[in-house]
Amino acid sequence: MAEVQQLRVQEAVDSMVKSVERENIRKMQTLAQPLRYARHRSPIPADRLWAPWGDRGVLKPASPSGRASGASAHQGLMFRCSASCCEDSQASMQQVHQCIERCHAPLAQAQALVTSELEKFQDRLARCTMHCNDKAKDSIDAGSKELQVKRQLDSCVTKCVDDHMHLIPTMTKKMKESLSSIGK
Repeated sequence: MAEVQQLRVQEAVDSMVKSVERENIRKMQTLAQPLRYARHRSPIPADRLWAPWGDRGVLKPASPSGRASGASAHQGLMFRCSASCCEDSQASMQQVHQCIERCHAPLAQAQALVTSELEKFQDRLARCTMHCNDKAKDSIDAGSKELQVKRQLDSCVTKCVDDHMHLIPTMTKKMKESLSSIGK
């Protein structure tokens, strides 16, 4: 049951991240590599109820080939910006480096913003599911039957997921508003 709930959240967050990338990040003039949601695909560890998304690397760059998202035209803008920095024969090495950093800055800011929001969401969901796990352990300690505790745990986890699924549209709106102000 927990696996089904984990898949529900992963699919919803995947969809949200793809939407944010498509509608906001790709439209930024200085997009470097497209972002891709890093999903945790290993089974749920026996000693933990559920670790949504696994590691903390919530977002990671797509493969160097750029095939993951097809944003090569936008990648070109950032690289042309960087190339123009290098073509300035009057600039010092430090100035060239600073210029290149400015070309990359909007994407770095966007990635940090999306990563931060997803980590907050993940932390909240993990706290909720750990509360369910604690309640199940307390029920076992109080002598409740295993089948009854499993049903209680499944119900609690489902409620956590349902509650957090309702947060995704608000989180998406907040991210899109913040992303629209980056690079302006």
